[in-house]
Amino acid sequence: MRPTLRQMQYLIAIADTGKFGEAARMVNVSQPSLSAQIAEMEASLGVQLIERSRRGAMFTAAGEELVRRARSILRDVEDLKAVAKFGRSELSGRLRLGVLPTVGPYILPPASRELHKRFPELRLSIREERTIDLDDHLQAGDFDVIISSAIDHENIDHEPLFAERLYACAPPEDPLSAGEGPVRLKDLKGHSLLTLGQGHRLDTIIRELAAASGAMVSTEYEGTSLNAIRLMAEMGAGIAILPSLYALSEARRDRGLNVRMIDHPLARREISLIWRTTSPLAASLLGLAGPLKTAAGQVLSTE
Repeated sequence: MRPTLRQMQYLIAIADTGKFGEAARMVNVSQPSLSAQIAEMEASLGVQLIERSRRGAMFTAAGEELVRRARSILRDVEDLKAVAKFGRSELSGRLRLGVLPTVGPYILPPASRELHKRFPELRLSIREERTIDLDDHLQAGDFDVIISSAIDHENIDHEPLFAERLYACAPPEDPLSAGEGPVRLKDLKGHSLLTLGQGHRLDTIIRELAAASGAMVSTEYEGTSLNAIRLMAEMGAGIAILPSLYALSEARRDRGLNVRMIDHPLARREISLIWRTTSPLAASLLGLAGPLKTAAGQVLSTE
């Protein structure tokens, strides 16, 4: 008897969580059912894949190799489904899109009307995730396409969408808040910079800015959203470094918000539409780029 796709999915869930109980919840089955399927898989292959202990699930060498191959097989299966789903050149059906939380809310709403007009049968399933998680789920086949920074992903093809600058948002009492025009790198020296935390491309850029300017990355607070670090900056916790999509959108909404562009090559990031090099959807996915570029351009037009 050969391992089934369902059994491979269960095995990967255990590898991702490290525990049978959490894996069972992830795939929406009971723990006894999941355990029975793994035992059946091991029996059919004639090899032990997992060592069970109170500390969790530890994979044998054979188990680790099987997990690696199972990920590849399930990704290929998802691509096979995509070929059937998108047999035509026109996009239709459900498309799984992953997007950075610092990008999605600012370009997807204005782009949605044009996307619907061009592809009336297309239904986007959208999930916001950190850069590192977007990569994991794209490579695993959980996403058909993502919007992220291409530099953070391997084995991908991409279409550039836009480049954005970074802005400084300082506490009201800070001299940086009272000034106008661009902020120079030396102006950040000695300041504490607020970041979203590890796993985000924005965090990497902010740490590079801190190292180059003599600033510090705050160790007392890591925000979970751009709104959160902006609020902390306004309360005096440090300087929020904000990407231009967010900064310009919020500055239009809140006329009292003073954000200043950081004038340095490090203070920028490039955002692309990204898919796996093996994706059968490549030609069709390019059709998404136009409306997304237009939506971003509308927001960034005042830079």
